[in-house]
Amino acid sequence: MKISARNQIAGTITAIHKGATTAHVEIDVGGTVITAAITNEAVDQLKLAAGQKAYAVIKASDVMVGIEHGG
Repeated sequence: MKISARNQIAGTITAIHKGATTAHVEIDVGGTVITAAITNEAVDQLKLAAGQKAYAVIKASDVMVGIEHGG
């Protein structure tokens, strides 16, 4: 796979939850689950299934940082 996005994280699909038009695809990456929201059509075209190896490809212009509010 050749793609310009630098953030490519390999994992395993653990679940696919299809809605009316959008699916949530859960990818386990070493015990952390990343959820991607993609179209149902993309799920079908890629023939995604639980147990399959996949990449979470993250392309964003902004990254936010949050902290717990301490007391």
